[in-house]
Amino acid sequence: MTSTLIGNTLKAWHFLYKRGFIEGFGHISARLPDSDQFIIARHSLGPKATAEDFLVLDLEGRKISGKGDIPGEYPIHLDIFRARPDVGSIIHYHGMYSTAFTTSEQMLRPIHLMGTIFHDGVPIYPDPRLVSNRQRGEALAKALGPHRAVLLRAHGAAITGGSVEEAVGGAFLFEENAHRACVSAGLGKPVWLDEQTAADAGEELLKNRGPFRRVWALVESDAEK
Repeated sequence: MTSTLIGNTLKAWHFLYKRGFIEGFGHISARLPDSDQFIIARHSLGPKATAEDFLVLDLEGRKISGKGDIPGEYPIHLDIFRARPDVGSIIHYHGMYSTAFTTSEQMLRPIHLMGTIFHDGVPIYPDPRLVSNRQRGEALAKALGPHRAVLLRAHGAAITGGSVEEAVGGAFLFEENAHRACVSAGLGKPVWLDEQTAADAGEELLKNRGPFRRVWALVESDAEK
Protein backbone atom coordinates (compact mmCIF):
# COMPACT_ATOMS: atom_id res chain seq x y z
CA MET A 1 0.00 0.00 0.00
CA THR A 2 2.77 2.45 0.93
CA SER A 3 4.72 1.75 -2.27
CA THR A 4 1.56 2.33 -4.33
CA LEU A 5 0.92 5.59 -2.49
CA ILE A 6 4.47 6.82 -3.06
CA GLY A 7 4.27 5.74 -6.71
CA ASN A 8 1.04 7.65 -7.25
CA THR A 9 2.39 10.71 -5.45
CA LEU A 10 5.45 10.65 -7.69
CA LYS A 11 3.26 10.38 -10.81
CA ALA A 12 1.22 13.32 -9.54
CA TRP A 13 4.37 15.36 -8.93
CA HIS A 14 5.63 14.76 -12.47
CA PHE A 15 2.19 15.62 -13.89
CA LEU A 16 1.94 18.86 -11.89
CA TYR A 17 5.45 19.91 -12.87
CA LYS A 18 4.92 19.10 -16.55
CA ARG A 19 1.60 20.98 -16.60
CA GLY A 20 3.12 24.12 -15.05
CA PHE A 21 1.56 23.91 -11.60
CA ILE A 22 4.82 23.71 -9.67
CA GLU A 23 7.64 25.36 -11.68
CA GLY A 24 10.02 25.48 -8.74
CA PHE A 25 7.44 26.50 -6.13
CA GLY A 26 4.98 24.18 -4.44
CA HIS A 27 4.71 20.74 -2.89
CA ILE A 28 2.50 17.70 -2.54
CA SER A 29 1.82 15.46 0.44
CA ALA A 30 -0.10 12.29 1.18
CA ARG A 31 -1.20 10.75 4.46
CA LEU A 32 0.21 7.29 5.12
CA PRO A 33 -2.61 4.81 5.77
CA ASP A 34 -3.29 3.71 9.34
CA SER A 35 -0.64 5.98 10.83
CA ASP A 36 0.01 9.47 12.16
CA GLN A 37 2.55 10.14 9.42
CA PHE A 38 2.58 11.59 5.93
CA ILE A 39 4.94 11.84 2.98
CA ILE A 40 5.89 15.19 1.47
CA ALA A 41 8.11 16.33 -1.39
CA ARG A 42 11.46 17.54 -0.09
CA HIS A 43 12.52 21.18 -0.30
CA SER A 44 13.55 22.45 -3.77
CA LEU A 45 12.46 19.29 -5.56
CA GLY A 46 12.68 19.63 -9.33
CA PRO A 47 11.05 17.80 -12.23
CA LYS A 48 13.46 14.84 -12.15
CA ALA A 49 12.07 13.41 -8.94
CA THR A 50 12.26 9.86 -7.64
CA ALA A 51 10.59 8.02 -4.78
CA GLU A 52 13.64 8.81 -2.62
CA ASP A 53 12.80 12.51 -2.84
CA PHE A 54 9.83 12.17 -0.50
CA LEU A 55 10.26 12.61 3.24
CA VAL A 56 8.17 11.03 5.97
CA LEU A 57 6.98 13.37 8.73
CA ASP A 58 4.81 12.77 11.75
CA LEU A 59 1.93 14.98 12.83
CA GLU A 60 4.25 16.92 15.14
CA GLY A 61 6.39 17.96 12.17
CA ARG A 62 9.32 15.68 12.97
CA LYS A 63 11.18 14.05 10.08
CA ILE A 64 10.99 10.27 10.44
CA SER A 65 12.88 9.31 7.31
CA GLY A 66 14.15 10.56 3.97
CA LYS A 67 17.02 12.61 2.64
CA GLY A 68 16.80 16.36 2.15
CA ASP A 69 15.28 19.34 3.87
CA ILE A 70 11.66 19.70 4.90
CA PRO A 71 9.82 22.34 2.82
CA GLY A 72 9.59 25.65 4.63
CA GLU A 73 5.80 25.67 4.29
CA TYR A 74 5.29 22.17 5.67
CA PRO A 75 2.77 23.58 8.22
CA ILE A 76 0.29 23.92 5.33
CA HIS A 77 0.20 20.13 5.15
CA LEU A 78 0.77 19.33 8.80
CA ASP A 79 -2.01 21.49 10.18
CA ILE A 80 -4.57 20.64 7.52
CA PHE A 81 -3.93 16.94 8.15
CA ARG A 82 -4.30 17.51 11.88
CA ALA A 83 -7.55 19.46 11.47
CA ARG A 84 -9.09 17.31 8.73
CA PRO A 85 -8.94 13.51 9.21
CA ASP A 86 -10.89 13.14 5.94
CA VAL A 87 -8.03 14.66 3.91
CA GLY A 88 -5.61 12.17 2.41
CA SER A 89 -3.55 14.45 0.18
CA ILE A 90 -2.75 18.16 -0.18
CA ILE A 91 -1.30 20.17 -3.05
CA HIS A 92 0.08 23.69 -2.59
CA TYR A 93 0.93 25.65 -5.72
CA HIS A 94 1.02 29.25 -6.98
CA GLY A 95 -1.62 29.27 -9.72
CA MET A 96 -1.55 32.30 -12.02
CA TYR A 97 -5.30 32.35 -12.64
CA SER A 98 -6.65 31.23 -9.29
CA THR A 99 -4.39 33.56 -7.30
CA ALA A 100 -5.57 36.49 -9.43
CA PHE A 101 -8.90 36.23 -7.64
CA THR A 102 -7.21 37.14 -4.38
CA THR A 103 -5.88 40.39 -5.87
CA SER A 104 -9.04 41.63 -7.56
CA GLU A 105 -12.60 42.59 -6.63
CA GLN A 106 -13.94 39.32 -8.05
CA MET A 107 -14.50 36.27 -5.86
CA LEU A 108 -13.73 32.93 -7.51
CA ARG A 109 -16.87 30.87 -8.01
CA PRO A 110 -17.93 28.07 -10.36
CA ILE A 111 -18.20 29.36 -13.91
CA HIS A 112 -17.80 26.01 -15.66
CA LEU A 113 -19.30 22.58 -15.04
CA MET A 114 -16.11 21.03 -13.68
CA GLY A 115 -15.65 23.95 -11.31
CA THR A 116 -18.89 23.05 -9.55
CA ILE A 117 -17.06 20.52 -7.36
CA PHE A 118 -16.06 23.67 -5.42
CA HIS A 119 -19.67 24.87 -5.16
CA ASP A 120 -19.57 25.17 -1.37
CA GLY A 121 -17.14 28.06 -1.61
CA VAL A 122 -13.45 28.92 -1.80
CA PRO A 123 -12.35 30.86 1.30
CA ILE A 124 -9.39 33.23 1.19
CA TYR A 125 -6.68 33.14 3.84
CA PRO A 126 -5.75 36.84 4.20
CA ASP A 127 -2.04 36.64 5.06
CA PRO A 128 0.27 36.56 1.98
CA ARG A 129 3.36 35.56 3.96
CA LEU A 130 4.88 32.09 3.78
CA VAL A 131 3.05 29.59 5.98
CA SER A 132 6.29 28.83 7.75
CA ASN A 133 5.20 28.21 11.34
CA ARG A 134 2.51 26.35 13.19
CA GLN A 135 0.57 29.49 14.09
CA ARG A 136 0.09 30.32 10.41
CA GLY A 137 -0.56 26.68 9.56
CA GLU A 138 -3.34 26.48 12.13
CA ALA A 139 -4.80 29.76 10.85
CA LEU A 140 -4.77 28.46 7.28
CA ALA A 141 -6.45 25.20 8.32
CA LYS A 142 -9.10 27.21 10.13
CA ALA A 143 -9.67 29.35 7.02
CA LEU A 144 -10.03 26.19 4.91
CA GLY A 145 -12.60 24.79 7.31
CA PRO A 146 -14.68 22.00 5.70
CA HIS A 147 -13.98 23.18 2.15
CA ARG A 148 -12.07 21.44 -0.62
CA ALA A 149 -9.75 24.36 -1.43
CA VAL A 150 -8.46 27.59 0.07
CA LEU A 151 -6.77 30.52 -1.63
CA LEU A 152 -3.88 32.35 0.03
CA ARG A 153 -4.07 36.06 -0.73
CA ALA A 154 -1.39 37.21 -3.21
CA HIS A 155 0.32 33.83 -2.75
CA GLY A 156 -1.31 30.63 -4.02
CA ALA A 157 -3.72 27.84 -3.20
CA ALA A 158 -4.01 24.67 -1.15
CA ILE A 159 -6.16 21.92 -2.65
CA THR A 160 -7.25 18.88 -0.63
CA GLY A 161 -8.55 15.47 -1.53
CA GLY A 162 -9.37 12.17 0.08
CA SER A 163 -6.59 10.63 -2.01
CA VAL A 164 -3.70 11.69 -4.22
CA GLU A 165 -5.87 11.06 -7.26
CA GLU A 166 -8.60 13.31 -5.91
CA ALA A 167 -6.20 16.09 -4.88
CA VAL A 168 -4.45 16.26 -8.25
CA GLY A 169 -7.79 16.13 -10.04
CA GLY A 170 -9.05 18.91 -7.81
CA ALA A 171 -6.01 21.10 -8.52
CA PHE A 172 -6.37 20.58 -12.26
CA LEU A 173 -10.08 21.42 -12.29
CA PHE A 174 -9.67 24.30 -9.82
CA GLU A 175 -7.14 26.06 -11.99
CA GLU A 176 -9.11 25.31 -15.16
CA ASN A 177 -12.21 26.92 -13.66
CA ALA A 178 -10.15 29.97 -12.63
CA HIS A 179 -8.63 30.21 -16.12
CA ARG A 180 -12.08 30.16 -17.73
CA ALA A 181 -13.26 32.79 -15.25
CA CYS A 182 -10.34 35.07 -16.12
CA VAL A 183 -11.11 34.71 -19.83
CA SER A 184 -14.77 35.55 -19.16
CA ALA A 185 -13.78 38.58 -17.07
CA GLY A 186 -11.64 39.78 -19.97
CA LEU A 187 -14.72 39.71 -22.20
CA GLY A 188 -16.78 41.72 -19.75
CA LYS A 189 -18.63 40.85 -16.56
CA PRO A 190 -18.26 37.10 -15.83
CA VAL A 191 -21.50 35.14 -15.70
CA TRP A 192 -21.16 32.78 -12.74
CA LEU A 193 -23.30 29.67 -12.34
CA ASP A 194 -26.07 30.32 -9.83
CA GLU A 195 -25.68 28.67 -6.43
CA GLN A 196 -28.40 26.05 -6.83
CA THR A 197 -27.27 24.98 -10.30
CA ALA A 198 -23.66 24.79 -9.12
CA ALA A 199 -24.63 22.76 -6.04
CA ASP A 200 -26.75 20.29 -8.01
CA ALA A 201 -24.11 19.80 -10.70
CA GLY A 202 -21.26 19.61 -8.21
CA GLU A 203 -22.91 16.98 -6.03
CA GLU A 204 -23.63 14.89 -9.11
CA LEU A 205 -19.99 15.03 -10.20
CA LEU A 206 -18.72 14.24 -6.72
CA LYS A 207 -21.03 11.26 -6.54
CA ASN A 208 -19.98 9.70 -9.83
CA ARG A 209 -16.27 10.68 -9.44
CA GLY A 210 -15.93 10.99 -13.21
CA PRO A 211 -13.84 14.19 -13.25
CA PHE A 212 -11.25 12.71 -10.89
CA ARG A 213 -10.99 9.52 -12.93
CA ARG A 214 -10.53 11.49 -16.14
CA VAL A 215 -7.75 13.67 -14.75
CA TRP A 216 -6.01 10.65 -13.27
CA ALA A 217 -6.14 9.01 -16.70
CA LEU A 218 -4.12 12.02 -17.93
CA VAL A 219 -1.64 11.48 -15.08
CA GLU A 220 -1.24 7.83 -16.03
CA SER A 221 -0.88 8.71 -19.70
CA ASP A 222 1.86 11.22 -18.94
CA ALA A 223 3.65 8.64 -16.80
CA GLU A 224 3.79 6.21 -19.72
CA LYS A 225 5.54 8.67 -22.06
